[in-house]
Amino acid sequence: EVARLYTDGTFLKQVRQTFDGDYKIKFHLAPPLTADRDPETGHLKKKTYGPRMLSLFRVLARFKRLRGTALDVFGYSAERKAERRLRDDYMKGIERLVDGLNHDAHPIAVEIASVPEQIRGYGHVREAHIAAVKSHEKALWQAFENPPHPHREAAE
Repeated sequence: EVARLYTDGTFLKQVRQTFDGDYKIKFHLAPPLTADRDPETGHLKKKTYGPRMLSLFRVLARFKRLRGTALDVFGYSAERKAERRLRDDYMKGIERLVDGLNHDAHPIAVEIASVPEQIRGYGHVREAHIAAVKSHEKALWQAFENPPHPHREAAE
């Protein structure tokens, strides 16, 4: 996806419109298959790559059709496995919502269904968002599956 975004023509057009003269493009990347991990944080360490990276991006962008197949080398990374797990969990969650949906539970169901919108970034940034979202999502599921009883609350 990163390769496609950098090579669809929009990025270089914006660079040319923004900068004049002699400039150099540098990319700061932490490729999941080759980047080292910081021993203190465990995060992938970014390295600086020059403008030749655009040539590699063009090649990678052509391999988009391999995404999700056995030939998708990036698909074996922990991050991509986690993405697939999130997708599968989300689909199971939607099934649970549909099965338990009623008028009173609708607002919580909408909130649960929109939880993935709060997940942003890549790598350790994404991991932090997922951890925060999962905690919130757990509380929402408890509220969905154990709604307050209006008659009981009114009597108290």
